[in-house]
Amino acid sequence: MSMTDQTTTAPSARKKIDPNLVRKRARMIISHGLVLLLVFIMVMPLIYMVMMSFKTATEISQDPLGLPGSLYLDNYIRALSSMGYVRSVINSLGITISVIVLVVLIGSLAAYPLARIESRTSRIIVMIMALGLATPNFVTITPIYVIFRDLGLLDTYLGIVLAFTALKLPLAVFFYTGFIAALPREMEEAARLDGCSNLQIFWYVIRPLLTPVTATLALFVMLMVWNDFTYPLLLLTDKDKFTVMIAVYRFVGATGIDPTMLFPAAVLGSLPLLALFIVFQRRIVGGATAGAVK
Repeated sequence: MSMTDQTTTAPSARKKIDPNLVRKRARMIISHGLVLLLVFIMVMPLIYMVMMSFKTATEISQDPLGLPGSLYLDNYIRALSSMGYVRSVINSLGITISVIVLVVLIGSLAAYPLARIESRTSRIIVMIMALGLATPNFVTITPIYVIFRDLGLLDTYLGIVLAFTALKLPLAVFFYTGFIAALPREMEEAARLDGCSNLQIFWYVIRPLLTPVTATLALFVMLMVWNDFTYPLLLLTDKDKFTVMIAVYRFVGATGIDPTMLFPAAVLGSLPLLALFIVFQRRIVGGATAGAVK
């Protein structure tokens, strides 16, 4: 082979760098870096809370940002004995599960006719429900307290469950109305020809199709009810009925805060919710993504 042939074939043997591929990889690296940075910013408070919970009072005062010298577990032992942990977790679980069941049942039943009846009245009702999502909690505190006082529902499990259910129903109606409106009507028409009533059509035809939006809604309601502090503090006075958030708040004194008790209590209060999410994460994610292949 001549020298000329070698010089002409050598450049063709080299791999050409595609500028589009380089730009695509650069964008991917930048986007991944931004996501990791965002995750780090979101996780840092949790890491700091856990780190502080294992420190002694001396370590917290001398080096509040440093790592603990050892895993000091006495903080957790004292927090467990002082906050009535097991009882408060049972209270929070019972209230949260009850609210989720009522919100899902009542919200879906209310959303079905609103999504299927095409009238101006139904659209106005949906808009009013949507406005309920923008109502601040402090606006409803006084009316709820006065109504529940007159009904004798203060300091009762029924009262706190009904309060949370009423507050989360607008979210449920908003979720379900949009989802049901996108479902095809042919299945309902076929069931109606078979002699099914409207309630039977909802229960046997529509309800099984609501799994994706129900999983997403249940996650939102669970987070909001479990972490809510205002209404349990307002409506509950018996220590045996306190939720986890109220039990944690008991370590905030009028003159100061004891970090060796507050941080372990905060970690303990978050553990059940984190455990529930880890156990049911596949069902939650699977239900939330099932609508894509509906």
